[in-house]
Amino acid sequence: MTFDAGSPPESAAHDDHVLATWLATVAGERLLEVRGEGLEGKELKDAGDRAAHELLMRLIAEHRPDDAVLSEEGKDDKARLQRARVWIVDPLDGTREFSEVPREDWAVHVALWQDGDLVAGAVAQPALGETFNTGQPPVVPPRTSERPRIAVSRSRPPEFVHALAAELDAELVAMGSAGVKVISVARDVTDAYVHAGGQFEWDSAAPVAVARAAGLFTSRVDGTPLEYNQEDVYLPDLIVCRPELAEQIVDFVKRNGVG
Repeated sequence: MTFDAGSPPESAAHDDHVLATWLATVAGERLLEVRGEGLEGKELKDAGDRAAHELLMRLIAEHRPDDAVLSEEGKDDKARLQRARVWIVDPLDGTREFSEVPREDWAVHVALWQDGDLVAGAVAQPALGETFNTGQPPVVPPRTSERPRIAVSRSRPPEFVHALAAELDAELVAMGSAGVKVISVARDVTDAYVHAGGQFEWDSAAPVAVARAAGLFTSRVDGTPLEYNQEDVYLPDLIVCRPELAEQIVDFVKRNGVG
């Protein structure tokens, strides 16, 4: 039985921000449905990846039939390199956390790259019931922590982050999903996310689009721009942080040869 995603808002016909938000949200709803089907472990992970990917591919084909798609769960069609518009999606970011009910730190990423840069994006955190997006960017609240907080992976925080934390007198906050880590900066849960342990374009495209729209600093760890829809989709590192921390973090990376 096909999941009934309903219809997007009428404005989604011409507004990519609205469509990205709707796509991420309904994929998240589908994932919550899968999560409630009684599966566990690898079966739950695989079912979630598959269900969200199939739904997003079907809906993008229906609502933006002329656009290309780059999905973590799909075959990379290099024809996208000749296209003006490419949707970059991670149907389920944080698969491990998704399978560990009732964890909330997993997400759906939907971004649109057009003519050289990201132009729209949405990150759904279904277990929170929220979708953060570029159409109505998050308003970053004033910092509530005296010490900087750096989001890191639960399972494999890069070694250099411990040295960075010592230099900034920062505390490390472990969580899953790259998207959740980026959005945590916009939510004042953390102040920075610094990663150099290996990622792909779909891990960061949508979160970076939202972070930029919210006024946060984004770059590679050496301070160079993040670039998307490249032939090689490996994009191993990034910084997302409050603007006032950017210079210190980039300087640390350059001095310590990280990346």
